[in-house]
Amino acid sequence: MDDRPKILIIDDEEVVLDSCAQIVEGSHYQAVTASDGTLGLKLVQELQPDLIFVDLKMPGVSGFEVLEKVNEIDPTIVTVVITGYATVSSAVEAMKKGAYDFLPKPFTPDEFRLITRRGLEKRRLELETIALRREKEMLREHFAAIVSHELRAPLNAVQQNLFVFDQELSGKLTEDQKARLERIKSRIDDLLKLVRSWLRVVSVDMGKLKEGFAPVSVIASISKAIESVEPYAVRKDIEIVISINDRLRPIEGDSVTLTEALVNIIGNAVKYSYEGSKVLVRAEEKADHILITVSDTGAGIPREDLPHLFEGFYRGKSGQAVEEGHGLGLALSRRIIEAHNGTISVESELGAGSTFVVSLPALRAQPTPQGG
Repeated sequence: MDDRPKILIIDDEEVVLDSCAQIVEGSHYQAVTASDGTLGLKLVQELQPDLIFVDLKMPGVSGFEVLEKVNEIDPTIVTVVITGYATVSSAVEAMKKGAYDFLPKPFTPDEFRLITRRGLEKRRLELETIALRREKEMLREHFAAIVSHELRAPLNAVQQNLFVFDQELSGKLTEDQKARLERIKSRIDDLLKLVRSWLRVVSVDMGKLKEGFAPVSVIASISKAIESVEPYAVRKDIEIVISINDRLRPIEGDSVTLTEALVNIIGNAVKYSYEGSKVLVRAEEKADHILITVSDTGAGIPREDLPHLFEGFYRGKSGQAVEEGHGLGLALSRRIIEAHNGTISVESELGAGSTFVVSLPALRAQPTPQGG
């Protein structure tokens, strides 16, 4: 089996095909040529090349159409445009359709070899990234199974037996024994909550979640999240200040999980705020994106901890006395927001608080949203 990288050259000029084939000849690449777009697309399906050179100006199926179809067939295939009529507008259009680079005619053998090496390197990195992502998902699923079966099941059994034990010994235990038993039950309950939280982070099916996406009111999701966090804020004497543009467009998403992500973010701000302080929740629209900003004036986060904040099991090292937690909420929030084609970022300074920014693409139309 020939496992050399495959290069496909599509051009209606015979001299270009011949020269490219000669440059590649004798190298550790496989080169195949096509004299028009129709044949080229057929070879794409048959050969699954790593790198494609395609001329923009061809009779019949144009280079732009080839780029579009290749991107549909396999977006990891690297495409390079070769043309003698390169303009800024054609370059922009080609890049929009997935082109990696331009090779203007006439070109030298060294120029062709250089861009070939770069293109194949990009393809290799792209495939490695996909393989690593797939491996990560498999490890995630495997770990979720281990946690579920090897940890949750015996902990549930211990908890049930403790309940029975408590009932059987009712009235027979001393106050100290009752206190010890309650501490054991509390610790087991904490462990089960941790297991459930971690399973929620690693096992939530974002692909399946996307299948049920519909227009969602960001305003409604923020309101529900604040309503959920409000009792906790009241206990800490923290005021949640709201500043929301009431004309925000909806987003494409799931109202339940989006609200869950916002509860985690706003709740985190309340958790790490000083008693008697304020948390600001702001929402506005910029450049076709809805920006949700959650700011607090709490202890802040050390700079070296910021890159790990959304990884799970993060614990702030600010030294501020706060309730116990395992840092899973922000990890789940990031997964939910990324499933909504959005991003989450944070800026923080020790002693000056933190600001979380969620960016979500707004819908262009104005259909009736969920949660409105």
